[in-house]
Amino acid sequence: MERLQKVLAHAGVASRRACEELILGGRVQVNGQTVKELGTKVDPTQDNITVDGKPIAEEKHVYILLNKPTGVITSASDPQGRRTVVELVKDIKERVYPVGRLDFDTSGLLIMTNDGELANQLAHPSYEIDKVYRAWVKGNPSKEKVEKLATGIMLDDGMTSPGKARILDSDPSRNRTLIELTIHEGRNRQVRRMCQAIGHPVIHLERIRVGFLNLEGIKPGKYRHLTAAEVTRLKQELVKVNR
Repeated sequence: MERLQKVLAHAGVASRRACEELILGGRVQVNGQTVKELGTKVDPTQDNITVDGKPIAEEKHVYILLNKPTGVITSASDPQGRRTVVELVKDIKERVYPVGRLDFDTSGLLIMTNDGELANQLAHPSYEIDKVYRAWVKGNPSKEKVEKLATGIMLDDGMTSPGKARILDSDPSRNRTLIELTIHEGRNRQVRRMCQAIGHPVIHLERIRVGFLNLEGIKPGKYRHLTAAEVTRLKQELVKVNR
């Protein structure tokens, strides 16, 4: 059983908020009865759901792997008129949404889908899916500071969970160091805040991998569909790590 507005949104009727307005406006019927309560739960495989008398279509699940460039908002829309990730996949007829978030100034791997269950699992830290970032930071952090990134950093919203961190490269002429950081969480601007906390702010940040998925062959601003085998493997790994 799922909330009615969620089922409508997944069927491509409209955004979640717009679907709520349709329900409140008395335009949605379930098994012939008009429903106006937002908390109503339905079974999309059994119940007959219509909007303005027309049955909703069951939307097939779509899974996209996008190489997000910097200067793009991880959102379906932006009141400031900035470019969004949805615009980068506008030729996809299904309504897909980003899983998690990459900052405006952060580039890299972003999964987009209309599979709400998978999206929630990928974004939840309890599933411990690796999210791997490469960050050029200012200065030359010591071994002890890099180890601190891996063991945990106290931020204003609590201690970060243990992960992995290592130095990949250094550029003394430009006073910067390349760090690879693996985390399982997805807090707001987490990697940037962690690096700032050890005194080495981020210059450039890219997410290169989520789980076993990487950006091989995908140019910035471009995307590809996940294969059926990749979707199956991703779901299997989510079940495995959550046992």
